[in-house]
Amino acid sequence: MQQKLEPVSIIIPAYNEEASIYEEITKINDVMNKAGIIYEIIVVDDSSRDKSAQRAQEAGARVFHHLNNRGYGASLKTGIYEARYENIVITDADGTYPSDRIPEMLKLLENSDMVVGQRTGKNAKIPLVRKPAKWFLRKLAQFVTGKKVPDLNSGLRAFRKRFVNLYSTLLSDRFSFTTTLTVACLSDDYKVTYLPIDYYKRAGKSKIVPWDFFNFIVLVLRLSMFFNPHKVFVPIFNLCLVLGLTKFGLDVAIGMRKAQTVLEFFSQPVISGTTLILLLGGLIILLIGMMSDALSRRIAQTRLQNYKTHWIGYVREQSAKDEEKDTK
Repeated sequence: MQQKLEPVSIIIPAYNEEASIYEEITKINDVMNKAGIIYEIIVVDDSSRDKSAQRAQEAGARVFHHLNNRGYGASLKTGIYEARYENIVITDADGTYPSDRIPEMLKLLENSDMVVGQRTGKNAKIPLVRKPAKWFLRKLAQFVTGKKVPDLNSGLRAFRKRFVNLYSTLLSDRFSFTTTLTVACLSDDYKVTYLPIDYYKRAGKSKIVPWDFFNFIVLVLRLSMFFNPHKVFVPIFNLCLVLGLTKFGLDVAIGMRKAQTVLEFFSQPVISGTTLILLLGGLIILLIGMMSDALSRRIAQTRLQNYKTHWIGYVREQSAKDEEKDTK
């Protein structure tokens, strides 16, 4: 007999999605009822100017309202706070994500800390103009985390409420919510499972604007300071060291050329202020990076103590170890 999946809260942030939200909720209802999973659908209306909230209520969702437009991330936070169940799935109201993959994601969540819909299916219709920016951001995230990142900011993912609350103070109220969560999970060595999915053409107009690309770059670099400071400080130290040593060599060469004797060489100022600034500055940057790295590891250890992974394999392994200790 197949194991029954745990209940789940499905959260849909909505801002002016009247054209598609009713159909999206109806699809999710059909999928979840067919799978026999206990669920609820929460729609957070982010101060829409159309009838998004009304259409969501007509489709049977629990609807919460923001009095002012607070952003995608803020809507997800509201939905997570109001969720009745520990398992959380987030998706969009614009019809871009395949809702029929939700049960599969919940099954994978049993052995993962987070499951992300990887938009690489045959019908993944990502606009061509966005692909270079996505590629660059993905490579930057891989450099920061030291891990492969097939999809950085997919809006279809599953996780547990207690897990995402570990990062509540870091998660943005805007579109970078999913990016932050991905970088944070991978940096802290939690298990993230990617499930290849299709990505359909959205209904309505996208809320992402071109300058959001630069905001994402700043965000990833800022997250590096939180989780892997050495990824920022060490390259700067290396640059200062190379420039400083090069300038030191030039200073010595020029000093030797000017000096007539060894005594004259050592009796005159040879090393320039620029060289000293580069070498000492690089050393200071390295020391700050080491202190930051130690602090980030300490904070990460605190998060690990406050959250025990739910992987079935992990729980079984830990139980076996505990039983072994008891027998001894």
